[in-house]
Amino acid sequence: MKNKLHFPTSYNNRETKNKLFEKIQQERSHIGYYNLPNQKIDAILEYVETIDSSIETIAVIGIGGSSLGAKAVYQFLKPVKTPTRDLVFFESTDPLNIIATCSQMNLDKTHFLIISKSGTTVETIAVFKYVYAKLNSVKNYTFITDRDSALDQFAQKIEAKCFYLPESVGGRFSVLSVVGLLPLALCGVDIAALLAGAKNIKESFFGDGYIKETLLNKAIYYAKHHTKYNINCLFAYSETLTYFTEWYVQLWGESLGKKQRHSAFNVGVTPIGLIGPKDQHSFLQLIVEGTRDKSVTFIKIEDFQDELVIPDITLPYLEKLDVLNGVAFHDLITMQSDSVIEALMDQGDIPLDEIIIERVNEASIGQLIYYYELLTSLVGELIDVNTYDQPGVESGKIILKKKLNGGK
Repeated sequence: MKNKLHFPTSYNNRETKNKLFEKIQQERSHIGYYNLPNQKIDAILEYVETIDSSIETIAVIGIGGSSLGAKAVYQFLKPVKTPTRDLVFFESTDPLNIIATCSQMNLDKTHFLIISKSGTTVETIAVFKYVYAKLNSVKNYTFITDRDSALDQFAQKIEAKCFYLPESVGGRFSVLSVVGLLPLALCGVDIAALLAGAKNIKESFFGDGYIKETLLNKAIYYAKHHTKYNINCLFAYSETLTYFTEWYVQLWGESLGKKQRHSAFNVGVTPIGLIGPKDQHSFLQLIVEGTRDKSVTFIKIEDFQDELVIPDITLPYLEKLDVLNGVAFHDLITMQSDSVIEALMDQGDIPLDEIIIERVNEASIGQLIYYYELLTSLVGELIDVNTYDQPGVESGKIILKKKLNGGK
């Protein structure tokens, strides 16, 4: 993985960087996600082998951090690696979505993973109740929650398997825990390679490797200019990254949109996920000529591992486009992204950078996930917010539960 920064990075205040790095080092003792790349996965792999071979579909019942990460990895890999089982997600209380999702699968050949850290997530339990009423078979359920939660107690009551989230791992940082690893492993994803990719970034950052200075410079720039460039656009040039951008939106928005710890100011950097070249024909206009409040990160894939080539044919009235003949599609999409980058650089006042991942595989997406988790923690520290809470989300949940209890 490479990261090219196309904005000023001449931050010579080594003391600032050292203090920031020390803060992140201190967090490692009480924030759990930092150490997930080094976890043992034997118990997960052993459990995967116990699931009946007749199971065709793994269905995750969860919302937000309980589903977005696994979905991002699964959809990233699916075009190049045929999954051993289908992986579907119940993420909404929309009745039409629930019916449509159920219609995609044979319920008797589906294994359900019910994921809720608190064990009382309204959306998750509502959908679980619906499924449980339709398929009252204990062997088709596995639960992932906090130890001693209400959901844990229910799982014990029906003698179903329950996995527990590691301590101090919030939902949006949980993809590299059992929350993401179990559903992915059940569908044939090499979770050891996924963690190895994350470990590569971890060791590079904490071991003074190539990524440390890049991440520090990038975080400092974002924080220093967060009131001017308060929108960050992630422009990914591959459809395989569509759900990764959704995961990034949750991670960035829920972690950085806060009231500062030592002031009454509300701050944050608004995340926007874009897919190229599709969004070249829409949102790009706003970036090029709109308000100068956006930074842009491009994600490119170096090797698409294919030989798909535009046919060498001439079409009537379209002769001028014969310049496309014989061009490989992977070269075309790279030229498209490079052309947009060059156009934005010519503007002179749009901060941008490029992330280049080697190819579509588990290690690459593992690197990308851990890179963004680290970047989120760094920016959160610099803009003085608690990166790991979500009071704005909790307030809505409290009101909903009051409504369900008749206003009490």
